[in-house]
Amino acid sequence: MSLRVIFMGTPDFAVPVLTEIVGQGHEVVACYTRAPAQAGRGLALKPSPVHAAAERFGIPVFTPASLKGPEPAQAIAAHEADVAVVVAYGMILPQAILDLPELGCLNLHASLLPRWRGAAPIQRAIMAGDVESGVCVMKMEAGLDTGPVGMVERLAIGPDMNAGELHDKLSLLGADLMVRALAALGRGGLQFTPQAQEGVTYAAKIANAEARLSWARPARQVHDLVRGLSPFPGAFAEIDRGKGPERLKILRTALAGGAAEPGTLLDEDGTVACAEGAVKLLQVQRAGKAPMSGAEFLRGARLGAGDRL
Repeated sequence: MSLRVIFMGTPDFAVPVLTEIVGQGHEVVACYTRAPAQAGRGLALKPSPVHAAAERFGIPVFTPASLKGPEPAQAIAAHEADVAVVVAYGMILPQAILDLPELGCLNLHASLLPRWRGAAPIQRAIMAGDVESGVCVMKMEAGLDTGPVGMVERLAIGPDMNAGELHDKLSLLGADLMVRALAALGRGGLQFTPQAQEGVTYAAKIANAEARLSWARPARQVHDLVRGLSPFPGAFAEIDRGKGPERLKILRTALAGGAAEPGTLLDEDGTVACAEGAVKLLQVQRAGKAPMSGAEFLRGARLGAGDRL
């Protein structure tokens, strides 16, 4: 059954979902996304990834600064949509809007609810060392990711998988899950189950201070922080080569053996001692430079075994 859909989303994560909905023959009558933002050296206005995708499909795009008040609700009601699909939109939907579509508002959330409600579930799952993640289709209500869940798909998090890799896998998995949920919804077969009251955690936005590495942590925690923040914003350490502190992004690591004072280089290949164990720097990036291997960086910085980071 083809449904009239309002799609609400903004980043790359949401694009495969929109693409799959269109590909399955649903009529996307409107796309709501965040307004174009300044980007690049020229600070030209750049539309969101969802905005660009919607224009390619010929879908009308709306970028309201707010959804509060009667005017946005009236505009959305005029679309006469059966359902709204929300994927990382970035704006809160007031109850007046949640009540408009006859079949409700469905949200695709990148976690196994009720774990990691909130803004950064992918990063938080990896930073916490979770071995499993997934996507949920949830019926939206006024609370933060508190609505009942209709469908779930689970995905193992590999020990070296980073946030970018998990993001891409969950995006494709979520696209498939959402179109299956819409198919079930259209035939009246999508059943919702309230979330468990136990196991609730919140995925707050990543604060800048969290990205700073401390070698005084166990190697596993250092490794999880690096992969949870890669490729963006990137965990970092500060080094001083005689010209003052310099920020070094750590983009990829591997767990390694060895012991010394935390922060001590154990070899020429970039193995750094932590409080427990060590990590090997596989990929790093200096400010304004291209990513490089840890060993390549150490050669250029004239650092080796026994030096400190």
